[in-house]
Amino acid sequence: MTTDAARDADPAAAPRPGQELAPLTLPVTRTLIVSGALASRDYQDVHHDAEAAREKGSPDIFMNILTTNGLVGRYVTDHFGPRSVLRKVAIRLGAPNHPGDTMVLRGTVTAVDGATAQVRIVGTNRLGNHVTGTVTVELPAAGR
Repeated sequence: MTTDAARDADPAAAPRPGQELAPLTLPVTRTLIVSGALASRDYQDVHHDAEAAREKGSPDIFMNILTTNGLVGRYVTDHFGPRSVLRKVAIRLGAPNHPGDTMVLRGTVTAVDGATAQVRIVGTNRLGNHVTGTVTVELPAAGR
């Protein structure tokens, strides 16, 4: 998946407060949910077993927070470039991501302090906000 953010990123341009990152639209597939859970060593049955998830009150399996955290990190580094470094990711989950959903990540730069930017993140799906939070990213030095 190529993101709009990756295509629009200009590593030479300094971020500014109020700047909006290009949105990233992600189809939430059963494969994404299961592989994200397995890759993060989260073997909780609600992330891979639909029957077990239904027994526990969910309509289907749902994405774990570690997968969401990775997608948020990818979104920010796609925008600021491969030399950017995530310094802090503080997220909170809301509505679950189920197979068949589409999650749209959006970000807004809220502060810039030297080579560090803070980005407010919101990821939505058909149920509402899946993830909200803030990412602190160290920006690459010019010429690197």
